[in-house]
Amino acid sequence: MNRKFTDVFFKHLVSIVALFSVLALGAILLFVFAQGSMPFFTSTYSGVRLVAQRIDNITVNGLNYIDHNTFIDIPKNYEVISIRFPNGDIEETLDIFINNNEKDPTKSVSFVYGSEVDITYPESYVYTVSWPAAFAPLQKRIHVILPEPPYSLGKFLSGLEWRPSRDKVFGIFPMIAGTLLASFGAILLGVPIALLCALFMAEFLKPKPASIVRAGVELLAGIPSVVYGFFGLMVIVPFVRTTFNIPSGNSLLSAIIVLALMILPTVITIAETSLRAVPISVREASLSLGASKMQTAWRVVLPHANSGVIAGVILGISRAVGETMAVILVAGNSPQLTINPLASVRTLTSTIAMEMGYASGRHSEMLFSIGVTLFSIILILNSLILWYRRKMEQPL
Repeated sequence: MNRKFTDVFFKHLVSIVALFSVLALGAILLFVFAQGSMPFFTSTYSGVRLVAQRIDNITVNGLNYIDHNTFIDIPKNYEVISIRFPNGDIEETLDIFINNNEKDPTKSVSFVYGSEVDITYPESYVYTVSWPAAFAPLQKRIHVILPEPPYSLGKFLSGLEWRPSRDKVFGIFPMIAGTLLASFGAILLGVPIALLCALFMAEFLKPKPASIVRAGVELLAGIPSVVYGFFGLMVIVPFVRTTFNIPSGNSLLSAIIVLALMILPTVITIAETSLRAVPISVREASLSLGASKMQTAWRVVLPHANSGVIAGVILGISRAVGETMAVILVAGNSPQLTINPLASVRTLTSTIAMEMGYASGRHSEMLFSIGVTLFSIILILNSLILWYRRKMEQPL
């Protein structure tokens, strides 16, 4: 009775935990995809926003605001915003005319004012109106923030410039190229080395030395990425700079070498486990037909472990594409489109990590969009690899 009760209890417990895990994962993906898609379908605000700086008593379109420290929201499609506030012995007046049909933010707003003012355009979709004072820190200011329209998905994916602060330009094609170049370079460099190491450990090394090497490889897999990045910054970056006689060693080549080192333990461990799982009868059959040990390992054992090896490669690609801290330290982080391995590059993950701390508004939404793009890239790459495996897989 107790055993039956225990079995039923753990069965339901496992089912509940699995259900909540799936729901949590689905909620996270839904949230990220919703945030990432918002910039392409909605405006940042429903209407114009005002921010009064060092103005304690202000009237906007007949409504009085006293000690107002947050945004003053103007309803959508308002064409005139009338502002009044006391400034010493006089009442300052400012009328803002908005052309809602004009797409260019530099032409959509005009101002009519009663006294001398200074109007600046510090960044796209933002105007600052300042009234003169004896000292600049005492100036009364009103910041006019226009709603940013939905951003073009084509411009986002194919744009060559990333200027989120001043011009609100969000082009991530150089970062997509940097991510793919660094990842594929690391795969091309690291996977052959990893497969040779796995074959050596599984087929040619004696059991006791192989267990020691295996433990060392597994230990390397647990090293934090920031340690690899620090090693790259202290060793690989100076090596690249000295070898190629360039001003800075922070480059695409440095990122490729560091990423190749990082994926080696993962690919070696999974590939070596798959190779050791091949039945001994397969090796004996090949050797009995006159094949050498090398021919058996390369032409018989490795194809039999095809599924496990490809799984290791997939995990290696996922780690290379998603790596952040190590790449930040060695890649140079310049958002430029280049195929020169000695030039500085920036990846998608680096952009998210470096800018999420201070991003807001449309900038923050675009960083979520970069996350969705990164997820899509990993999904597409893994799907292509699995499709290729199924296509090439033949019964042995």
